[in-house]
Amino acid sequence: MLGRWWQKLRSTDWLINLMAGLLLFFGLVEIYSIGLAGEVKDLTNFNHQLLFAALGLGCLFYLAWLDYHRLYGFVNYFYLAVAVALIIVLFAGQTINGTKGWLGLFGFGIQPVEFVKLVLLLSLAKYFSESGDAHNPLRRLLISGAIAAPLVLLVMIQPDFGSAVILVFIWLFMVLLAGLPRRYLLFLLGGTLILILPLWFLFFKPYQKERILTFWNPQAKSISQSYNVNQAMIAIGAGGLYGKGLSFGSQSQLKFLPEAKTDFIFSVVAEELGFIGVALILSFFGVMLYRLTLGLARVKDDFGAFFVSGCAALIFLEMFINIGMNMGLVPVVGIALPLISYGGSSVIANLMMMGVCQSVISRART
Repeated sequence: MLGRWWQKLRSTDWLINLMAGLLLFFGLVEIYSIGLAGEVKDLTNFNHQLLFAALGLGCLFYLAWLDYHRLYGFVNYFYLAVAVALIIVLFAGQTINGTKGWLGLFGFGIQPVEFVKLVLLLSLAKYFSESGDAHNPLRRLLISGAIAAPLVLLVMIQPDFGSAVILVFIWLFMVLLAGLPRRYLLFLLGGTLILILPLWFLFFKPYQKERILTFWNPQAKSISQSYNVNQAMIAIGAGGLYGKGLSFGSQSQLKFLPEAKTDFIFSVVAEELGFIGVALILSFFGVMLYRLTLGLARVKDDFGAFFVSGCAALIFLEMFINIGMNMGLVPVVGIALPLISYGGSSVIANLMMMGVCQSVISRART
């Protein structure tokens, strides 16, 4: 028994766990700092995030210890569960910022779409690992698309355009990883361009259209269109090299920066901790992604390889989109900065994902 424990400890990539812990720590520090804003301290969000982090870390270590092959037989049930959750949220969900995407549970808001990302990765990894029709790429494209499409549609109805884009990206990345010929990629890109017009008129809400238009003109005179992005860029520029210090950021402390604890927490980090703080966070993400990629070299089964690859791509995409939102490089689509932004569903789902990745990597090492 002790030998098994020792072998498990030795085979675990503790550097991945360390990077995840440091990102969580930075997020908690900034959420605590934001809670000090105003005349009365409000540390409710900090206390909640501390609980979410503890639950998430518990899930990470449990899933890292568990043989990930045991998840294989439950993937279809996981898929059904998240699909039902997305349907329930459309009828009984809470609406926040125009999106009906949260379920109330014990006083907390659960966002099912965060767990949908994890389940879609598992579902596509299972399909591509057991698919025997590699010689028929069109069939693989259609079947994998049929797996992803119901979840994407249910998320679009909420409407949560940003998360829907993430789900589409997960599907597209996994299809490319499975060896999609170039001609099919061109077909997909053409189909996407054709779909943009009906999506603009049928699915996009006015505030979503404003976000996209703001991307093209962040200095627009309309405050409703450009206020968030402009305030975020002001905060980033004000941080300088060392930052203004915790709880001394004028944009976050004086509440000029909307959604400081979620969508725009990167701007808070840049203002209060400066370029050094930003560089540390980027290095933590970089090391985590490098170790995930390095661990793939020893993974021999397709299910594990597809899953770890998809997780690395998902973390990079969400990081890139969130930072891009803060810098005015991409439209504001409500994507959290992994492990740093406030939100229990996002934190727990990301740590669960890290746990499964650890299970894959540690078993490949042994």
